[in-house]
Amino acid sequence: MTAVHRGLIHLQSRAVGGDAMTPILMVLICLGLSLGPRTHVQAGTLPKPTLWAEPGSVITQGSPVTLRCQGSLETQEYRLYREKKAASWIRQIPQELVKKGQFPIQSIAGEHTGQYRCRYHGRTDWSEPSDPLELVMTGGYNKPTLSALPSPVVTPGVSVTLQCGSLVAFDGFALCKEEDEHSQRLNSQPCTRGSSRAVFPVGPVSPSRRWTYRCYGYHSHSPYVWSSPSDVLELLVPGVSEKPSLSVQPGPVVTPGETLTLQCGSDVGYDRFALYKDWGTDLLQRPGRQLQAGLSQANFTLSPVSRSHGGQYRCSGAHNFSSEWSAPSDPLDILIAGQIPDTPSLSVQPGPTVASGENVTLLCQSQGWMDTFLLTKEGAAGAPLRLSSKYQSDKYQAEFPMSPVTSAHTGTYRCYGSRSFNPYLLSHPSDPLELVVSGEAPDPVLSELKGSAQALPQESSGLGWREGALKEAQPEGPQPSEGRRTVGPSQAHPPSAASPASGRWWGADGNLASPRTVLRLPEDPVPLKDQAQTSLQGAGQRQSEGYKLPGALRLRW
Repeated sequence: MTAVHRGLIHLQSRAVGGDAMTPILMVLICLGLSLGPRTHVQAGTLPKPTLWAEPGSVITQGSPVTLRCQGSLETQEYRLYREKKAASWIRQIPQELVKKGQFPIQSIAGEHTGQYRCRYHGRTDWSEPSDPLELVMTGGYNKPTLSALPSPVVTPGVSVTLQCGSLVAFDGFALCKEEDEHSQRLNSQPCTRGSSRAVFPVGPVSPSRRWTYRCYGYHSHSPYVWSSPSDVLELLVPGVSEKPSLSVQPGPVVTPGETLTLQCGSDVGYDRFALYKDWGTDLLQRPGRQLQAGLSQANFTLSPVSRSHGGQYRCSGAHNFSSEWSAPSDPLDILIAGQIPDTPSLSVQPGPTVASGENVTLLCQSQGWMDTFLLTKEGAAGAPLRLSSKYQSDKYQAEFPMSPVTSAHTGTYRCYGSRSFNPYLLSHPSDPLELVVSGEAPDPVLSELKGSAQALPQESSGLGWREGALKEAQPEGPQPSEGRRTVGPSQAHPPSAASPASGRWWGADGNLASPRTVLRLPEDPVPLKDQAQTSLQGAGQRQSEGYKLPGALRLRW
């Protein structure tokens, strides 16, 4: 039996003619005033004081901090103590500061850290203890990394996972939200040897608040000595305000080592912009530059570009007075060339020099496997054209039609291939192909004649004339310009049904036709004339006299 227990029994045995519990209570009260450093004073009935740290409870190594305890107006004295382990530094504080509830530390070190409480003494009693305050020193180890999974861009109302990791084998991690004194702590998860990590659930998020975080690592033997803070991670929660626009200079297709500038701008006058990559872990922020009234822009430079920069980007804007971000911009693809060893070829049909209004097809081909082909025009700011590949004639290929072409199509073209498992990494570019479009359009009379002939019934749709067979035919209207393909004049007549087909023949489409596609005209062309006239009029063509054909045959269109 301990001396304390013996004293309690002895005092109780001396109680005579009264409540035997009274002397026991008196002894317990006395013991409450004298039982060691953990309970220097008894627990009283006064309201508990408030304990806080200035400028905060998480302090960088070597920085000053002051713990402050505040009680009621009748406070006579303050006491500050550290739980589990006495703090010798407290006894060195001048009494004039202690009476004011101030406990300054000039340069925080590991010996100052821990969990603290304080009390105050009124006229007769000591107060209840304050809520605990954890005093933490940071900078004891290298900083960890903090990332958002799967992305720092989070849809309103959805939760997100923040992962804090380090190459140091920490026992635990702490996640701190800016403007919030409280931290979340988690033990580290099993990881590869020599590294550690912890995963923190956050959310659901809303656009009306800012979601800015840092994380720290620590060891279990000194849980109040933390590492240096991770880089700040801000979650972007898009709102509904007007989306900005996103563009890139010099263009969306780039080779490693070059420099790209992505420009995010708006006519709403946003003060800051954020650029982010879909499913990426980085969120870049820049202040907006006011170009003129209501217009603002921020430039994001990627240099030197590497294959990791390939992907789909968006940007958002925000005002300084608000925590809410705008709706995201339309997506912009950044494509990295030279990441697939194959080089496709690019050709053009019917040729690299064409007249305005003609139909042109660019053909991109590759011997190696490609899922998609992309066509770019030098100096164009827009996104490349994309087409799925087809395997044909032992090659992967895609045809890019341009019809009808105009002078705006003139330029230098290249094509690239890509594969589905990473569509933002491209092959080497094809050799450049220069397309020249002349400003003069094809002859409208010939074009209409072609269209009219193609509208004939099936039995006459193969109508053709031998080369030079229409030299007698003369237009009743103005002569067509030289250099245009027209139905040429001829001294000969169309062959009869009995005459042999000889020479070269132009088909109704204006191209050379093979002999087997030639339709021999009958001796009397009048039925064909009536048939052609009826067909062309029924097609809604304008009524006017055209070329006078042999045998009193007139085509109307």
